[in-house]
Amino acid sequence: MLEIVLLLKRCSTENNKSLRTKLNTIVLILMLLPIFVVAQTGTLKGVVLDKSNVPISDVNISSNEIGTTTNQNGYYTLKIPANQEVTVIFTHLSHERIVATFNLKNGEEVEFHPIMDATIEQIATVVITSKKRKDVEGITTLEPETIRKIPGANAGVENLLKTLPGVSSNNELSTQYSVRGGNYDENLVYVNGIEVYRPFLIRSGQQEGLSFVNTDMVQNVDFSAGGFQAKYGDKLSSVLDITYRKPYRFGVNADLSLLGGSLSVETASKDTRFTGIVGVRYRDNSLLVNAKETQTNYDPKFADVQTYLTYKFSDKFQLSFLGNASINKYNYEPETRQTNFGTLQNPLALLVFYEGQEKDSYQTYFGALKGTYFVNDDITLNLVASTYHTIEEEYFDILAEYRLGEVNTNIGDEDLGEVEFSEGIGGQLNHGRNDLDALITTIEHQGNYTMDDHDFAWSIKYTNEDIRDRLVEWEVIDSAGFSINPPSSDAFNEQPYAPYEGPLEPYQNVRAKNQTQIDRVQAYIQWSKRADLGEHEAWFNVGGRVHNWTVSGQGIQSVNQTVISPRAQFAIKPNWKRDMLFRIGAGFYYQPPFYRELRDSSGVVQPNVKAQKSTHIVLGNEYSFKMWERPFKLTTEAYYKKLDDVNPYTIENVRIRYRAKNNATAYAYGLDMRLNGEFVPGTESWFSFGYLKTEENIDNRGYISRPTDQRLKFAALFQDYVPNLPKLKMYLNLVYNTGLPGGSPSYADPYVYQNRLPDYKRADVGFQYVIVDDNDNYESGWRKPFKYLSLGIEIFNIFDVQNSITNTWVRDVYSKRQYAIPNYLTPRVFNIRTTMKF
Repeated sequence: MLEIVLLLKRCSTENNKSLRTKLNTIVLILMLLPIFVVAQTGTLKGVVLDKSNVPISDVNISSNEIGTTTNQNGYYTLKIPANQEVTVIFTHLSHERIVATFNLKNGEEVEFHPIMDATIEQIATVVITSKKRKDVEGITTLEPETIRKIPGANAGVENLLKTLPGVSSNNELSTQYSVRGGNYDENLVYVNGIEVYRPFLIRSGQQEGLSFVNTDMVQNVDFSAGGFQAKYGDKLSSVLDITYRKPYRFGVNADLSLLGGSLSVETASKDTRFTGIVGVRYRDNSLLVNAKETQTNYDPKFADVQTYLTYKFSDKFQLSFLGNASINKYNYEPETRQTNFGTLQNPLALLVFYEGQEKDSYQTYFGALKGTYFVNDDITLNLVASTYHTIEEEYFDILAEYRLGEVNTNIGDEDLGEVEFSEGIGGQLNHGRNDLDALITTIEHQGNYTMDDHDFAWSIKYTNEDIRDRLVEWEVIDSAGFSINPPSSDAFNEQPYAPYEGPLEPYQNVRAKNQTQIDRVQAYIQWSKRADLGEHEAWFNVGGRVHNWTVSGQGIQSVNQTVISPRAQFAIKPNWKRDMLFRIGAGFYYQPPFYRELRDSSGVVQPNVKAQKSTHIVLGNEYSFKMWERPFKLTTEAYYKKLDDVNPYTIENVRIRYRAKNNATAYAYGLDMRLNGEFVPGTESWFSFGYLKTEENIDNRGYISRPTDQRLKFAALFQDYVPNLPKLKMYLNLVYNTGLPGGSPSYADPYVYQNRLPDYKRADVGFQYVIVDDNDNYESGWRKPFKYLSLGIEIFNIFDVQNSITNTWVRDVYSKRQYAIPNYLTPRVFNIRTTMKF
C-alpha cells in the first residue's frame, strides 16, 4: 500500500492523470475488499447451559475481534465469517471455557447449545463431529429451511424426499412415496422418537390434504433409504426421523398461499424450564382440483393443530407432550369430464356426465407423553406412552354415463373437438358405505448407555391395536344398456348378439364387517463403537430386534407369530488424501402385517398372514471434494433385496389392496447416486439419479414387474439468486420417472396385463423476494415488527405436462375392445405465497 501511495505522489508530480486514475481505482478496491469478505457470514445461535441444564447468563462469546454475551435466558447469536474455519471461545468467571471450531456456509444458521463444566475444559469441532455420525450411519439430513422454501403442489418434507434417489412418487397430490421398490406401507415415520400413522381408508391423493409433519415445527430431518439400524422398527423400506424443536424465545411464524396457510406460535419461560410450540394448518386443494379435466363442485376442509410441550421438573427429569388433532372433510360432486386421447390419425374422446356425490371424513387424534430421566452423564432412560385414534367415513353414490367416440378435427369447424360419432355408450354406478374406527395404544421403555467409545441402546414396547371396520362397496357397469358380468363369473354375457337369461350380478361386490385386535411386543438392543484401524477411522453397529404379535377378534381364530431381525453396519474412513467414506449395511428385515395387510380383496381378515421378509444388503460410498473452491459431495449406494413370504397387492391411486396371502417371492436391486453442493455460492442444490429393477413371482408362475417397478429416476433441486439483488431468489424442483406398471384394470390378472403408464415428468418453480431477512433491523416503519418477510409466486407443472396416475377402462360392447383412458393429474397452476416471522 505504501508503494502505491508513493506512485500516486509521483503521478501527481508527473501530471500523469491516466495512471493516477487507475491507481486510485486499485486503492478503492483494496479498501473495499475487506467489506466484501466480511459480507460472507454465517450465524451461530443457541443457549449456553450448565451441567444441570440451567441457562447461564453473561457468558462471553468471542471470535477474533467479534463477540457477544448471553442474555438472562442464556441465549446468544453471533455472526462469523463464512467458508472458513472459525474458532469460537465461550468463557465465564465460574465455569471453564469451551472452544469450538465451525465452518459455515454463507447465510447458514447453526444451533449450538454448549454445556459448560466447572472443572474440565472442553474442546470440540462441532460441525464436523455431528456430521460424521450421520454419514457413517447412511443417513441423509435435510435442512428445515430448504423444506419450507422448495415449491410443490404438496409442499413439505415428502415433497423434498421425492427429489432424492431411490424415492419415487407419481402423484403430486399425495404425500405418499415408495422407496427402492417398496410400497407406501413399508415406510417408517418417527416424530421425536415416536412412531406415527396415517389414515387407512384414503384412496386418492386429493383426499389426503395434510401430511402429519408440520414443517414450521421441524428442527431436524433424517432419512434412510435402507440398511438402517435395529433401533428403527419393523418395516422393509425406509425411515423418516423427524425432530421437533424446543424454542428458546417467543416467536410467531406464518405461511399463507392460495392453497391454505399455517400459523405457529412458540415460547419459553424465563428459566427455560417450560417450552412450547403450537402449530395450526389449513389446506384447500380446490386450486389444483378445479384445474383438472373433471368439472366438479369441490368442498374440502383439511385442518389440523399440533403441539409440542416440554417441562423440566429437575436437573434429572423432564417431561414432553406431542399432540395432534386432524379433521379432514372431503366433499366431491363431479359434473362432467372430457378426456381427449388416441392418435393424430385416430383421435378419440371420452365424455362423461355425472350424478351423485362423495362425502368422506377422516378424523385422527394422536397424543404421546415422554418422560426422560438422566441417571448420570452416561445413562439416559425414557418412558413413552402414546395413543392414536382414527375415525373414518367414506360414503359415495356416483353414477357416470359416458360416450366414447371419434373427435371432430376439422380446423375452423364450430364443432371442433366435439364427439361426433359414438363408438360406445354406457354407464357405471359406484356405491360405498365404509366405516373404520381404530385405536392404537403403545407404551415403550427406551434406554441409552455410553461407556468410553461404546454406545448401547435398547427398548421394549407393547402395542394394542383395536380396529373395527365395516366395508360395503359395489359397482355396476353396463354398455349400451347391457349389464356386464364380473370377470370372476363363468356366465359370459354375449349381448347384444344373444339374450342373457342368467341373474344380474354387480361387477364388483364387497361386503364385510370386522372387529380385530392385534397385540404386539417388540424389543431391540444394539451396540455401536467408533475405533481406529491403524491410521483409518471405523464405526461399527450390531443389533437385533424381536417382534411377537397375536391376531384375534370376533369370529377370528387367535394366531400368534414371532420373528427375529438381526442387523449390522460398518463404515470406514481411510486416511487418504481424498476425503472418502465407505459403508456396508446388511440384515434380515421383517414386516409383520398391519390390519390393511390382513384384509383380503373380499374384505375378510386372514389372521395367518406371515411377516414379509427382506434379506437386505447396501454398499455405500461418499466422496467429499471441492469444486470452484466450494464444497461438494457425491454419494453412491448399490443395494440388493431378496424378499420372501411376499403379500402381493395392487395399487389404485394411493389405495393398496392386498391378497392377504404369502404366495410370492420377489427381488429388488438398483443404484442410487446424488451430487450435492454449492452450485451457487451460499446455497445447496443437488442432482439425483436412480436405477431400480424389482420383480415378483406369484404362485410360481414366473417373474413379472412389481407395481412399484420404477425403472429410472432423475431429479434435481436447484437454488439460485440474482447476484446484484440477492434478496430475489429462485427455487426449482425437477422430477422425471419412467412409467410404472399399472396401466391395467384393477381386477385384471397381472400376468395378462403388464402395461405401463406414461413417464412422469414434473417441474415446479418458485420465485421469492425477501423484503425483511434476519440481517435487517428496522427501528421504525411498517417493517419494524417483522423478523422475516417474503413474497413470492410459484408455478406448478411449468411445462403443463399431462401426467396420469391410473387409467379408466371403457368397454365397447360391439367390438369387445377395452379402451384405456388416462386419468390425468394437475396441469399448470399458479400460486401466490407469503412467509413471515415476528
